[in-house]
Amino acid sequence: MLKSVFRCLRTNPVAGHRSMSQSSLAGKVAIVTASTDGIGLAAAQALGKRGAHVVVSSRWQTNVDKAVALLQSQSIQVTGTTCNVGKGEDREKLVQMTLEKCGGIDILVSNAAVNPFFGNIMESTEEVWDKILSVNVKASFLMTKLVVPHMAKRGGGNVVFVSSVAGYQPMQALGPYSVSKTALLGLTRALAPELAQDNIRVNCVAPGVIKTRFSSALWQNEDIMDDFKRQLSIKRVGEPEEIGGVIAFLCSEEASYITGETITVTGGIGCRL
Repeated sequence: MLKSVFRCLRTNPVAGHRSMSQSSLAGKVAIVTASTDGIGLAAAQALGKRGAHVVVSSRWQTNVDKAVALLQSQSIQVTGTTCNVGKGEDREKLVQMTLEKCGGIDILVSNAAVNPFFGNIMESTEEVWDKILSVNVKASFLMTKLVVPHMAKRGGGNVVFVSSVAGYQPMQALGPYSVSKTALLGLTRALAPELAQDNIRVNCVAPGVIKTRFSSALWQNEDIMDDFKRQLSIKRVGEPEEIGGVIAFLCSEEASYITGETITVTGGIGCRL
């Protein structure tokens, strides 16, 4: 039987692998939240370079303008707007603007997150928990709820949540944030079977320590990084582009049989719940 399989692959090489043209995202529209720097910007670049029209956003117009100019200089189709995903009216405005200017929605990369607290978890306040869970978890779900009907109209789509290695291994001084990132792992698993009937795949990426402004308190601290490096197989901090590429893969036809999964991109840190 194996001989017949190998003979088939030799005579029909397309059966053995997908054509790279099938991974193109040309004609797709991708909303990426919090996408004017760091992992969000890298995701927008990766999706745009595969042909998608990307919609970038930030709370600040100056950041949006800089990101749009950068992406345009790389020949990426891009639209930008301000958006605070913690506000319902901003989420609705982002979706409506995308529909008006791009004609539909195929991809959502939910990257926006906040962390207003650094310290002993027992000293965190109700206000801290409300803020973190509202933006990091609730807004991710509510953005998904807004875009799903429009994805279904176009025959399907992709949702990717950006979690963190902290979702698997809570970091000292980042307790509430870590819990919010664990919640995204569960949200991914809960949504995947519900949305599969509409040909919408839901996946998650859990980055390790990545060299971004958001995580600078970690990678700029030698003591923290020495501890991390003992757990790493690849002894360095990750780059945003290394996450962006994984996100683009999950949104491509190459990942057409993947849903409900979290891909850890951690340099080899063990991740188990």
